[in-house]
Amino acid sequence: MSSDDEREERELDLTSSEVVTKYKSAAEIVNKALQLVISECKPKAKIVDICEKGDSFIREQSGNMYKNVKKKIERGVAFPTCVSVNNTICHFSPLASDETVLEEGDIVKIDLGCHIDGFIAVVGHTHALQSGPVTGRAADVIAAANTAAEVALRLVRPGKKNKDVTEAIQKVAAAYDCKIVEGVLSHQLKQFVIDGNKVILSVSNPDTRVDDAEFEENEVYAVDIVTSTGEGKPKLLDEKNTTIYKRAVDKNYHLKMKSSRFIFSEINQKFPIMPFTARALEEKRARLGLVECVNHDLLQPYPVLHEKPGDYVAHIKFTLLLMPNGSDRITSHSLQELQPSKTIDDPEIKAWLALGTKTKKKGGGKKKKARKSGEKAESTEAEPMDASTNGATAQE
Repeated sequence: MSSDDEREERELDLTSSEVVTKYKSAAEIVNKALQLVISECKPKAKIVDICEKGDSFIREQSGNMYKNVKKKIERGVAFPTCVSVNNTICHFSPLASDETVLEEGDIVKIDLGCHIDGFIAVVGHTHALQSGPVTGRAADVIAAANTAAEVALRLVRPGKKNKDVTEAIQKVAAAYDCKIVEGVLSHQLKQFVIDGNKVILSVSNPDTRVDDAEFEENEVYAVDIVTSTGEGKPKLLDEKNTTIYKRAVDKNYHLKMKSSRFIFSEINQKFPIMPFTARALEEKRARLGLVECVNHDLLQPYPVLHEKPGDYVAHIKFTLLLMPNGSDRITSHSLQELQPSKTIDDPEIKAWLALGTKTKKKGGGKKKKARKSGEKAESTEAEPMDASTNGATAQE
C-alpha cells in the first residue's frame, strides 16, 4: 500500500474530524426524519404516504448540505423509510398503489437512513399507536428490544468481541420472555458501505456463521436489535411485497429483457450503491425488470419478513461511533412510557446496564474546542442504566 493509499485509508475513519461531522450531520437529519415519521403515524394514515414523507425529508435536508463545495458530494437516502406493523418484522415500504393504512393499537416499527458523502447514519424505532402507557406483552417486547440495545451499547466497545454481544442480547430478551429475531445482522459501517464485513449476529445457530471479530477504536456500527413475543423465526410470505433492493456491485450479467435493461440502467444512474425503493422507479416497467435483475444476482433484495399473526415484534436500531473517549450513540428517539409485565433480576444483566459508555474523561478546554457545530449528539452519552426501570427508560 503506498503512503498515499494509507493516508486515504486513515483519513476516512473517525480520526478525521470532518468524517465525524459528516456522520453527525447525517444523524441529525435521521433523528429529525424519525420524529417527523412518528408524528405522521396516526390511525387511517396510508403507510406509503408516511414512507414517502420520510424519504422526501431526508432528500431535502441532505440536499441542503455541502451545496457550495467544489467537489460534488453524494448525499441522500441511505435506507428507504420502512413502516412495518405488528407481526411484520421489517422492510415494509410499499409501492404508490398500495392502500395499507395504520390502525389504532398498531405496533409500528420505523426504519430509515441518511448519508452525507457516503457516511451513513441509520435508526430503527418502535412506536405504539395508542395514548397512555404501553402495557402487557407489547410493553415486554419493546422493553426487551430497548434493554438489549442498552446492553449492546455498553458491549460494542474496543476490546470486546461480537459474540459477547450476541450472547448478551439473547439473555436480555429471555428475561422478558421474548426472543431475539434470527437473521438480523448488526453491520460495521464504512464510507458508502452499509453492510460492512464485521458483523454482530443476532442469534448464533448452526445455519448462520459469522467470523469472530473484535471491536476497535474509530469504527462505526449500526446496532440492530429485533425482538419478538413469538418464535423469532422470520418467514417470507410473498416475494411480491419486496420493494427494497441494493445493487450488488460485484455482479454483472447481460440482461435479456428490454424492460430489465431499462430499469437496470436507471438503477445504476440513480442508486449505484445505496439501498433504494422500487417506488422511485417507473412502476410498470420496474415490476417486470426487477425480477430478472434479482434472478441474476444483480440486485440484493431486502424482503418483507413476518412473524406469526398475533405475535408482537419490536425494533431498535442505532448508529454507534467508537470514539477514542468512548461510545457515542448518534441516532435514537425517546420511547413511550412502558409498563412491562417482567422485571430484570438477573445480576449479569444488571451489571452490564451499570456500565458507563465513556472510556476516559475528556481532556481540558482545548480538546473541547474541536467539538464544534454544537454537536447535539452529546446528549446521547449513556450513563449507567437503572435496571429497576425494566427497560422502560426513554432513550434520549
